Amino acid sequence: MRGKGLPFQSRRGVLTAANLIGGLLFGGIGFVAFVYGKKQTNLKALLIGIILMVYPYFVSNVILLYVIGTVLTVCLFIFPG
Repeated sequence: MRGKGLPFQSRRGVLTAANLIGGLLFGGIGFVAFVYGKKQTNLKALLIGIILMVYPYFVSNVILLYVIGTVLTVCLFIFPG
């Protein structure tokens, strides 16, 4: 029996509030970038959007999740497409 406040253990790792928030945050940013890239025919925004939507499923480390998401989000604005 799980106690109060313990994270949920799933097949892909530990599911915590930080993982959920990070996945939703960067997945949402990725979706917006994907739609923008598709409408503007901007391949860079399209690809980064797809990566931002998919990578939270494969990264269970919270710090790594936020670092990768932040770097990819910054790449949307820094490098011209």
